[in-house]
Amino acid sequence: MGERAGGRRSGPKCIAIVGPFASGKTTLLEAILARTGAIPRQNPVSSGNTVSDYSAEARAHQMSVEASAATIDFMGDRITFIDCPGSIEFAQEADAILEGCDAAVVVAEADEKKIPALQLIMKRLEDLSVPHMLFLNKIDTADSGVRDTLKLLQPASRMPLLLRQIPIRQNGIVVGSIDLALERAYIWREHAESEVAEIPGDEKAREVEARFSMLETLADHDDTLMEQLLDEIEPPTGEVFDDLAADLREGNVTPVFIGSAEKGNGILRLLKAIRHDAPDIEDTRARLGVAGTGSALAHVMKTVHTPHGGKLSIVRVLTGRIGDAEDIVSSSGSEDRVSGIYAMMGKDQTKLSGAAAGDTVALGKLDHVRTGEMLTAGKQPTRSIHFGEAPYPVYSISLRPRERKDEVKLSTALQKLVEEDPSLSVEHRPDTGETVIKGHGEMHLRVTRERLENKYQITVDSGTPSVPYRETIRKPVSQRGRHKKQSGGHGQFGDVVLEIKPLARGAGFEFTDTITGGVVPKQYIPSVEHGVRDYLAHGPLGFPVVDIAVNLSDGSFHSVDSSDMAFQMAAKLAMREAMPNASPVLLEPVMKVEIATPSDATAKITAMIPQRRGQILGYDARPGWEGWDTVVAMMPLAEIGDMIVELRSVTAGVASYTATFDHMAELTGRSADLVLEAAKAGEKAA
Repeated sequence: MGERAGGRRSGPKCIAIVGPFASGKTTLLEAILARTGAIPRQNPVSSGNTVSDYSAEARAHQMSVEASAATIDFMGDRITFIDCPGSIEFAQEADAILEGCDAAVVVAEADEKKIPALQLIMKRLEDLSVPHMLFLNKIDTADSGVRDTLKLLQPASRMPLLLRQIPIRQNGIVVGSIDLALERAYIWREHAESEVAEIPGDEKAREVEARFSMLETLADHDDTLMEQLLDEIEPPTGEVFDDLAADLREGNVTPVFIGSAEKGNGILRLLKAIRHDAPDIEDTRARLGVAGTGSALAHVMKTVHTPHGGKLSIVRVLTGRIGDAEDIVSSSGSEDRVSGIYAMMGKDQTKLSGAAAGDTVALGKLDHVRTGEMLTAGKQPTRSIHFGEAPYPVYSISLRPRERKDEVKLSTALQKLVEEDPSLSVEHRPDTGETVIKGHGEMHLRVTRERLENKYQITVDSGTPSVPYRETIRKPVSQRGRHKKQSGGHGQFGDVVLEIKPLARGAGFEFTDTITGGVVPKQYIPSVEHGVRDYLAHGPLGFPVVDIAVNLSDGSFHSVDSSDMAFQMAAKLAMREAMPNASPVLLEPVMKVEIATPSDATAKITAMIPQRRGQILGYDARPGWEGWDTVVAMMPLAEIGDMIVELRSVTAGVASYTATFDHMAELTGRSADLVLEAAKAGEKAA
C-alpha cells in the first residue's frame, strides 16, 4: 500500500471517554486531570468530589448521569475530554458529542458480563466512523492474562484489538508495563510518573512475541512493513509509530492500552498516544464532510442550564474563529448573539476572549440553539449534523406538581430538561390531563424527577400513565330517545330512533340517516350526530367507544319546541339507554414488539413474554449484530409499562425494544374486571 501518512498533528483535540457502566471512566478523567496538573489531587468517585460527576444526582447515585467536559494542557497541546455516562439509560448523551470528537477512549475491563454493553458502545463508534482506542482498566486486579482478556473482548469489536502494551508481573501482581512500540519498560508508581526501566530478562521473550504480533497486524495495511517482516528487518521506530497513528485514524485497528485509573497507572502513555496518534480537527472535518475554509462553524455537542449563569451551549469549533458578542445563525435559522465564551472544567468555567478551530468551549446564552445544530458566523444557516434519531423510549411515568401553583413552572422546567437531554420526551394528554415523560429506563426518569426537585425546586408526584382502553359492542340494538321539557315559554322537544350496530375492528365510527318524509328535519340531523359523538367519549364501561355504526332511522319534531340542543339531548338519551344492552366489551391496545437481546438471554425472554400475555411471532439473528437476536411478539400495551426492568435484569442491562401499535383486542375476564374496578375507583377519587 506504499507510504503511510503519520506523525503528530497540531491543534486542540476533543476526546470522548466512553465505556460500560462502572468501568472507571470518571476515575480515568480524574487521573488525567491530576497527572496534568489541572487539579491538585485525584479524588475517588465515592468522595463525591470528582470534576465530572458534579451534579447532586450523580453524587447521590455515584454514577455519571450526564456528560461533562474538562480541558487540559498537555505538553503544549490543549485537549478537551468529555466524560460520557456508561449506563444504557444515559448513553444517548454521547450521540451528539461523538460526532464532534476527534476520537474516543473506550474504558473496559476483563468482565465477561460487560461484553454486551461494550459491544453496544463499540458498534456505535464504528457506525459513526469515530476512531477509538481501548483503555483496559483495573489491570492490577484482573485474574486473567491480558491476551486472554483480548480474546474475551474481541467479539465486541468489528476491528482487531491491537495490544500496545503488556503488563509486567512480580509475584502475580502487575507492577508496570512494556510499551511494544518503544520496547521500553515502565515501573508504575501510585499517582506518580512511572519509572523507565530495562525490559526484565524473564519478560523479553514475551515482549518479542507480542511486538511481532502487533507488527503483523500493522503490516496488513502497509506493504513496506510486510516486506521488512518477511526479510526479518527491524522496522524503524518512527515508521512503526506512523503506522499506529494511520491505522487508528483510518479505522483499521483499535489500539489497546493497559493501566489502573484508580491508582493513576498507565495514564501518561495513554495521553502521549492521544497526543501523537489521535486525529485532529482536519480529520474530523473530513469525516463530517465540512470544508476547512470560510467563516466560523461550530457543532453543538451539549446544552446545559446552569443555576446562575443561564444556558450554556458546549460546542466544537470546526472552522474559523468565534469571538465574544458575535452574532451567529443556527442551522434551524434562529439568530443569537454569543454572551461569553468559556473553557470547561466540570461545573466550573474560565472566561475566554474567543475560540478557534479545534477548540471545545461553552457559548453563553444562545437561547434558540439546540443540541446537534450547527452554528455559523455567516448570514446563511448551515445544515445540522445528523446523529440519528433518539432511541425508542422504553419507560414512561406521569407527573403532576404537588403544589398547583407549580404547574406553569413544571412545564418550563421540563422544556429545559428536554433541551439538556433530547432523548427525553414530554407528552401532554388532554383526554386524561396527564403530563407524561418518556425515557430510557427507571433510573433515567428517577434522575429526571430528582433534577426537577434539586435544580428547579418543584416537588412532583409520579404514577403509571393511563392505558388508552376503548370499548365497543358485540350486538346491534335499536332505541328511541325522546327529550321533552316544558318550563314556560318555548319548550324543548326532540325525538329520534337510532339503530346501533358493531363495525369491524379498526373501522372507527360511522353515522348515517335513513329519514323519509321529513320526520326529522334536515337541519337537525347534524345535531343528532353531534349528540351521538358526545356520548361516545364515555361509554357504559367508562371509556371512549369505537368501531360502531349509528343510523338515524326515525323520529319526530315539534314546529315550535324543537331545536338543535333538543335533538342533541335526544340522541344522547337514546345512546345511554341502548349501549348497555348492546353487549359492551372492553378493548385494549396490542403492540407489535421487537426486543433486541444478546443471544444467551433469548430463551429467558421468550419464556417471559407469555407471562405478560404476549404471543411470540418468532426470533432471528439481529442483522449486523454478532451474538444478538431480535425477538418479535404481540403484547398488550398494559404489560409493556415496566417490561424494560425485567428485560435489563436478564441481559446485564443491555436489552432494548421498540413497540408499534398493531390493533385493539377484546379484554375479558379477571383482567377486564381489574381495569373496570380501577376506573371506577379513579372516578370516585376525582
